[in-house]
Formats: sequence, C-alpha cells, structure tokens
Amino acid sequence: MARNENVTAMLCIALILPMLGMRLRAGESASPLNIESTMQAEVRELLREVPLIDGHNDLPWQFRKRGGDLNAIDLRVNNRNAKPPLATDIPRLRAGGIGGQFWSVYVPAESSGPEAVKAVFEQIDVVHQLAARYPDTFELALTADDVERIHKKGKIASMIGMEGGHSIDNSLGVLRMAYALGARYMTLTHTRNNDWADSSADKPQHHGLTPFGEKVVLEMNRLGMLVDLSHVSDDTMRAALKVSKAPVIFSHSLARAVCNHPRNVPDDILKLTAENGGVVMVCFMPGFVVHRESQDLDAWEKENERLKKLFPNDTAKVEQGIAEWRKAHPAPRRGTVSDVADHVDHIRKIAGIEHIGLGSDFDGFRGGIEGLDDVSGYPALLVELLRRGYSKEDVKKVAGLNVLTVLRSAEKIAAELQRELK
Repeated sequence: MARNENVTAMLCIALILPMLGMRLRAGESASPLNIESTMQAEVRELLREVPLIDGHNDLPWQFRKRGGDLNAIDLRVNNRNAKPPLATDIPRLRAGGIGGQFWSVYVPAESSGPEAVKAVFEQIDVVHQLAARYPDTFELALTADDVERIHKKGKIASMIGMEGGHSIDNSLGVLRMAYALGARYMTLTHTRNNDWADSSADKPQHHGLTPFGEKVVLEMNRLGMLVDLSHVSDDTMRAALKVSKAPVIFSHSLARAVCNHPRNVPDDILKLTAENGGVVMVCFMPGFVVHRESQDLDAWEKENERLKKLFPNDTAKVEQGIAEWRKAHPAPRRGTVSDVADHVDHIRKIAGIEHIGLGSDFDGFRGGIEGLDDVSGYPALLVELLRRGYSKEDVKKVAGLNVLTVLRSAEKIAAELQRELK
C-alpha cells in the first residue's frame, strides 16, 4: 500500500511541475527557491527566442522636457536616481529583456494646428536620433520582419507610435508623411477630443468618429499603420472597430472589469477586439491597475488641472504645487505584479490568449507598480504568468508574438488595399 501511495505521489508531482512552467534537473529539490529560479531561467530563454515588445514608452517626451537635447540624458548609465528619476535606460532595458519598443512620440493635447504638427515631427526625429546615437543598442524597425531580424542581432527594434490624432492637424497628408518617417501606430485621441474623434477624458462631442475620422482609420489601414484605441471613448472604440479593416491595438490599457477606469477596456469591447483580431497591451500605470490608485489618480489630475490654470505656462510652479499637494495626500499602498497579472487573466478569459500584449507607459507617469517600477521588471510579470499555469507558448504570445501577428496582418491588408487602388 505504501508503495502505491509513493507511485501516486510521484505521478502527481509529474503532472504539477509542467503546470508551474518548470522542469527540475535530476537530484534537484523542489523548493520554492529552485522553482522560482527555474522559472526565471525559462523566461530568459524564451525572451531569446521571441522579442519582448512593449507598446508604449514615453522616453522621447523626457528629452523634449529637457529642451530636446539628447545630451541631457545618457542612456548608457542607470538613470534611476536622475532628477527627476527615469524608468528607462540601456542597462535596465537589457535587464528587462526588451526586444522591441514602440517609442511614443507624444504631443500634448493642448497643442493644435501647425504647432502640433511641428512637435510630432520633432518627436519622431528624437527616435531617429536615438538609433543613430546608440547604434549598438537601437535600430529603427518598420515591419514585423524588421523586429525579428533586429532582435536576432541582439539589438532593440525601435518603432514609432504617435500619441494623439490632433498632431496631424486634420490632414491625411501629414498622416502619410508621419508613416513615411516610420510611425507605425497612431492613438486616435489623447486626453481631449479632436475634430474627428472623442477622448475617454472629455465630454462626448462626436459620439464616436466623424466621417473624416472614418477616413483617417481607413487611410491608416491602407498605409499599414495600426489604429490605437487607448485614450479614446467607448463610442470611439466601437466606431473604429466597426470601420477598421485591419486589427487594432490598445497600446497601453487594461481591463475595466478589474479596475473601473475610463482608460480601461470594457468586456464588450474586449470581445469585439478579439473578433477584430486585435491586441490589448496591458499597462503598468498604477491608477489603471488597482482601484485605490485610480481614486488617487483622479484626485491628482484635478489638482494638476487646477494648478495649470493658476500657473499657465509655468511648469516649475505646477510641479512644486503637486509636490506640496502630495505631502498632504500620501500615495496609497502600491499595486503589485500580481495585480497586473489579474488583468492579463481577465483579458484571457474574455478575449483569449491571442489578444494580449504588454504596453507599460513607462516614463509617462511617476511612481510605479511594486516589482514593475521600470523597464527591468518585465520578467517578473512573465514569471508570475508561469506561476499561474500559463504555458511557455502562452507567455511567448503575451511577450511579443501576438503583436507581431497584428503587425503582419496590418501589413498584408495594406498591401491588398493598395493593389485594389491600382
């Protein structure tokens, strides 16, 4: 009887270990430390096989805040203790296993007209300059094949994502030129409505897309530029999903059912995104991850807006005021890697594993998730997914394969649409 019990126990262990995403070497004990280290090694191995692609990083804006001077930040050193601190630099990108990065060429929603167009092209230039200044680390990628080729060379494939459709100044010509210079997605709005689409952070004006907004989406499809629905209103999400002939992305959003914030994606739209073939790239911004930090974010944004009106065009006084406000309003207990994984779980449940990616929003916010404070933290999230029973193939999809699939689909549809017009 004892022998049978031992056999049964051994069979149970054999079944459980693969679910943990690890294999123990002969003679190695199944201690929690060994399991953890084995899963970490597995994550490192799979990130050598597939590129980890982040959908949104605001490092170019950090240069613009410093006058656009690329000498203002040395990316070869750890900038954790810079003033203000940065979440991104080459040592930590390497530690995080990044293989492909969409650099956000953000233009504030307050900008408009020729000023916004000038700003977005200057931001695009920053990404080109980063590739030229750090050629051993970054290389501009324009296609899914480029991403894989650059990753195999041991470099970080650098892609460009425009944040805010206001930056094209209602011009399809500007949109086309941005694509020609490397932009491979555009977020239709930022925090304000534009003339053709509604934002999640503004009062409904168009209740979705105007006829010109539909033209913008279709022209993006024809070019092969991904339609990004982060920041847009629910009605705009639905309208774009109805119009788009290619898969869409949410470059940095989460599940609203897990954290009820308008920047997150409701379940009905998660289902529509799956039908469309698109991807939701989960964000690490604390206010979108957990409810208590969402409430804190709302209060912070109200104070920030008040200070902007009180001190127009004086960023230093606004930041000083926010610092004083924060002393009187301590930040809540931080969210964790597990909280982010809860969003991944929910999106998998509603939309499926093929429709999840990563989109940190690093250097677009202050503070961070515990364990995901900067670009070195991605492996911690992937290990957590293995710990929850995700297979290595599932983790590869979340890390980057799903985004590559969407890119290739957009490229194929663009080629078909261009042939139809000949």
